Amino acid sequence: MNKRPIEESNDRDLRLSRAALQRAAQRARELAAATGTAVVISRNGVIEHLTPKATKDHTPQSSS
Repeated sequence: MNKRPIEESNDRDLRLSRAALQRAAQRARELAAATGTAVVISRNGVIEHLTPKATKDHTPQSSS
């Protein structure tokens, strides 16, 4: 198995996949907060349901 960091991949799609996944996760948190639904995550092998209140630090910021 290749031990190189994903950011060093020769495949452009693979190199950019981490950032794409982070954007998707952020959008999921924003959508959950806007609709009042829980976000389901796995942390240390344990499935957790985070309520919008628990994810408030991930809500979209209002622009001034």
